[in-house]
Amino acid sequence: MSYLWVTLGSALGGLLRYAITRWSMHLSTSFPYGTVFINVVGSFIIGYFGTLTLQTGRFPASDNVRLFVMVGVCGGFTTFSSFSLQTFDLLRTGAWGRALANVVFSVVLCLAAVAVGHGAAQRVVN
Repeated sequence: MSYLWVTLGSALGGLLRYAITRWSMHLSTSFPYGTVFINVVGSFIIGYFGTLTLQTGRFPASDNVRLFVMVGVCGGFTTFSSFSLQTFDLLRTGAWGRALANVVFSVVLCLAAVAVGHGAAQRVVN
């Protein structure tokens, strides 16, 4: 049954990623803003939901619910493979500065989003 939950969550996450990517295409002509946004939002969600739904959290959730959201939705939604390809393309075309910015923004903002999500969930728990 857990495979079904991951599959359904992945489909939903992928659909959301596609919709946001399509919506942000006009912004992402020279820098992948949509991908950075998606990864930051996904990082926040996994930090927030993961903390809030621990067995010791305020809203303990079943393994299947956690798999649906954290592995399925977040896995289908976030775009590390897209990030990697876009960074490689920037490097390949000589846009070293934008490639470095993409790596730094993505890593720093996503780590910060996980921390903010975790902190927000901790406030709900306490």
